[in-house]
Order: sequence, then structure tokens, then C-alpha cells
Amino acid sequence: MRHLFYSCLFLALSFLLPCQVLAQEGSLTISDISITTRIVRGNPVDSVQRISSSSIRELYCFTKVTASEDAERQIVHEWYRNDEIVSRCVLPVKSTSWRTYSKKLVTRDMAGDWRVDVLDSAGNLLKTTKFTLN
Repeated sequence: MRHLFYSCLFLALSFLLPCQVLAQEGSLTISDISITTRIVRGNPVDSVQRISSSSIRELYCFTKVTASEDAERQIVHEWYRNDEIVSRCVLPVKSTSWRTYSKKLVTRDMAGDWRVDVLDSAGNLLKTTKFTLN
């Protein structure tokens, strides 16, 4: 009888644990992401796909995050140039609907293919955006 009890308990836990893990991983989603030249009143003013490094001094990665519950968390912006990481910014997420951004200073020698990966605090990739600096 004891063996049957533990077998049933094991089966029940094996079905419940994956659901809990999925709920934690799916608790943050990125509803908007863009590379922009400016942020005004918490919103991007444009969306950049290709831009000259001589025409700007900084770029921003704007991210709108939706969370399933109202608890403070973090996301990470990882900036890559030609598939090499150049910076990592940890950003807070403080409500169920949160806007945040990271900034990258731009110099003339930074031409290349760029991307920003947005990760949750466990390192799971949530979203990627790409752009080119000429």
C-alpha cells in the first residue's frame, strides 16, 4: 500500500512541476521592442533598422514588458556587435506593465551588425532586435 501511495505521489508531482516551471518562465513577455534615437516621455520617438554612426551620439533599446503578476523582477539587455557582446544592462521591472530602456553611446568606429537580446533573470531569451550601424 505504501508503495502505491509513493508511486501516485511521484506521478502527481511529475505532472505538476513542469507546469510550475512553465508558469515562471512565461511570466514575462516583451510586447514591444525597438532601437531608437531618443526616448520622450517614456516612449521611443522612432524605430531604427539602419543608421549612420556619424549622425548620432547614442542609441536606446526600448522595451515594454508585460508581467503576469505584480512583483518586482529584472530583465537584461545584452548589446552585441558582430556577435560579440559589448555591454550588459540589468533593468528593473516593477509592475505588470513596465517600460524601460538601456542606452549605448555611439562612436564612428562602431560600424557593424548589431543586436540586443532581452533576457529574463534566469537567462532565458525573451526577444531580440537587430540593426545596422554604417
